[in-house]
Amino acid sequence: MENHINEAQAKAEVLIEALPYIQQFNRKIIVVKYGGAAMTDPALQLSVIKDVTLLKLVGFKPIIVHGGGKAISSWVAKTGKEAQFINGLRVTDAETMEIAEMVLGKVGKDLVTMVETLGVKAASVSGKDGQMLRVKKRLSGGQDIGFVGEITEVNPKILYDLLEKDYLPIVAPIGLDDNYDTYNINADEAAQKIASAVGADKLVYLTDVEGLYRDFNDKSSFISRISTKEADELIGGGMIGGGMLPKLSNCTDAIRGGVNRVHILDGRVPHSILLEIFTDQGFGTMFYKE
Repeated sequence: MENHINEAQAKAEVLIEALPYIQQFNRKIIVVKYGGAAMTDPALQLSVIKDVTLLKLVGFKPIIVHGGGKAISSWVAKTGKEAQFINGLRVTDAETMEIAEMVLGKVGKDLVTMVETLGVKAASVSGKDGQMLRVKKRLSGGQDIGFVGEITEVNPKILYDLLEKDYLPIVAPIGLDDNYDTYNINADEAAQKIASAVGADKLVYLTDVEGLYRDFNDKSSFISRISTKEADELIGGGMIGGGMLPKLSNCTDAIRGGVNRVHILDGRVPHSILLEIFTDQGFGTMFYKE
């Protein structure tokens, strides 16, 4: 009996610790960029969706922006094509773009199903819907890599409409150019631009690392909090590995675009979103304005 009471009290303490954060962020928009292992591991996938659904149920206004790179590569391989990358960007010809749009559409609908089974309304849209994401062709080191877009404008009206009707929007990173051609967009960039456009209080990047390190090989150099000025110094000092640089730039761009806080979290850890937002000690790396 005593153990049962202790367990119940421990749960109550967790809820009490979360209460001020629930009050602080009530009715605030949070954008979650969903990718990496958390998308491919079924258990982690369910954990993330439960976290985001809980945020919705306690008063947040979450928006999910999802990738799908591994699934796209798998489907491209099934057609006999080999995925090509230049400077980390997928070369996307017309056929690959068609596959990408099909795969991202399926990923979005699968996420909707998971959210709906937890009792929350969700809607899957792409950046083409309501002309949410307008783009221009992105070059990679001066090279044409096909239908890869760079966002030039965000029209968030469809997102506001869905949030107002109490839906959880789930966004695929696809956009249209001025000729109404379809382009694939880097999901990190899409999340950053959307978060800035809707005035999100938080932007969360789920990754396959614990967060940001001054030296990735030195685990004692982990950074739990960093200002935009400090981040710029890290970028300029050449101390950050190439794979993290674009994400770091997206984090600082989001802060300068009006997002209050940006978080890099390890999506491989169950409930990392809740640990970061609802506990005093935090969990990953948080970016804030200088």
